[in-house]
Amino acid sequence: MSSTQSDVDQVSRLDRLGPAEVADVLALAGAAGDADGADPMDERVLLRLRDEHAAATHLVARSADGTLTGYAHLDTTDPDRGVGVDLVVHPAHRRRGTGRALARAVLAAATGPLRAWAHGDHPSAAALAVDLGFHRARVLWQLRRPLAAPLSEPHLPDGVTLRAFRPGSDDEAWLTLNARAFADHPEQGRWTAQDLRVRLAEPWFDPAGFLLAVESATGRLLGFHWTKVHERTGSARIGEVYVLGVEPAAHGGGLGRALTTAGLAYLRDRRGLDRVMLYVDESNTGAVALYERLGFARWSAHVNYQLG
Repeated sequence: MSSTQSDVDQVSRLDRLGPAEVADVLALAGAAGDADGADPMDERVLLRLRDEHAAATHLVARSADGTLTGYAHLDTTDPDRGVGVDLVVHPAHRRRGTGRALARAVLAAATGPLRAWAHGDHPSAAALAVDLGFHRARVLWQLRRPLAAPLSEPHLPDGVTLRAFRPGSDDEAWLTLNARAFADHPEQGRWTAQDLRVRLAEPWFDPAGFLLAVESATGRLLGFHWTKVHERTGSARIGEVYVLGVEPAAHGGGLGRALTTAGLAYLRDRRGLDRVMLYVDESNTGAVALYERLGFARWSAHVNYQLG
């Protein structure tokens, strides 16, 4: 462990976090998310925080009395793409140099290119990124839609039926289809069996809400819509179009639209939700157009900054 001193808080580097430290980080992230209207760390980081075997570099900022004031997570598992960074400062401890101290500690700890997410496109994050020489490389939009608005009936192509995902039986076939559907996606297309297993073990997982489109004659998977329900403390539940993919050879037949509407109907009619969200890359104009035709509108933006 090594440390560096800021004007207010001490930033320490750790290779592992204990259960109490993980709880502190999750509480800090929750406070920041409530204040900013956007969760400050993505799902992958949260899953890795709870996995005591996951390799990562942790930078923690604490005040003189030991209070956790800021945290940065460095994901070093993909050296070809560089180090992934998520950084958050507690709302009650901002404007004191903690974010800048953490960012400088990131630069000192990391080797190679850096990829840092600013969830919610916060102005302070943008200003810090510019000051440190990062450039804006990618924008992920969160879109939302009320489920009270009319939904069209899902019209599946001839010879295609829907069924629920079967954990343990469909894993390998789904991973193969997911890799094909997201071959050009920097994260989703790289999912491994372990990535799938940890999500199937999450409390929110519901196999009935993981819809598969199959070729009736052969049982071959052609597409999927994996839905998710966020149970938020102190606010209304919201559904998510978690992952939606179609076999490239099946594009153009309306399967993506049918899967989308079927999943939305499931969230409304079976889970009793009145709103839904999804994430889509700004550059994926085809998907953005599809979702806008289905009544989704832009809610917020998440920006990926890169250095090196």
